[in-house]
Amino acid sequence: MRLVRAELLKIRTINIWWIFALISLPLWGITLFINYISSQFLVDPASVGAPEPTPEQAAQLAVAADPLNIAANLYTNGQLLGLLIVMLLGVIVVTSEFAHQTATTTFLTTPHRTAVVLGKLVAAALLGVLFWLVTTALNLIVTPLMLDGFGLGNQLDQSAVWQAILLNGLAYLLWAIFGVGFGVLIRSQIGATVTGILLYLAGYIGAGIFLSQLAQRFGDWINNLQLLVPSLASQLMTTGTDLPGTPPRWSGAVVMIGYAVVTGVIGTLIMRKRDIS
Repeated sequence: MRLVRAELLKIRTINIWWIFALISLPLWGITLFINYISSQFLVDPASVGAPEPTPEQAAQLAVAADPLNIAANLYTNGQLLGLLIVMLLGVIVVTSEFAHQTATTTFLTTPHRTAVVLGKLVAAALLGVLFWLVTTALNLIVTPLMLDGFGLGNQLDQSAVWQAILLNGLAYLLWAIFGVGFGVLIRSQIGATVTGILLYLAGYIGAGIFLSQLAQRFGDWINNLQLLVPSLASQLMTTGTDLPGTPPRWSGAVVMIGYAVVTGVIGTLIMRKRDIS
């Protein structure tokens, strides 16, 4: 526990922590506005002047317009950019030691490197959970008002909604751990940050478009491959219901946990053997 408290103290003394915390709120607000417009479209496409959908599009929209799916999306609002932020904070937990040249002092003070890495992993995970708690509290305040405006009710009596909220918390925790893994692999704070952003966004946007095109050509079974992309697997976890043509929510959680375990183990082994000077 002392190591975890020490790591949390280090995080609080880094200026970039405050920058991330300050930009999180406007980013949450932007995604809330986007999700509100998309939800309004799903509830009443005519209200936003949407053209008449094709039969195939109508079937897809009917699933997306399920009140459970709309509620789950709004109650987990901010996930896309929130996960990116906690991943970058996980990166900073490690790379700040090398950027500020405190790594040598840290490992001389606590020569058991495994304990130090575990302390960083736990501290990053707690930070991820904190960000989830803040965004979830905001979502629980705003989302019922939106859902009532759509005539759907708050949906908080549905277990699927709470499952999506809790799985969203798990995603925040796991992406913070991924960030520590990136920081171990790439010591440079700038290098690890840029690499993490590119991999996250490329996985979410690039892989999503690529798999969608392949699915249209070869069949819906291609959509199962999204489990291999962490950013898509974490998005899958927070759907209100299992969507047609996509893997079940629980499979996304299992894959993400697997990635986190592998990342944590590899990061620990590398840190134990690598020269820190």
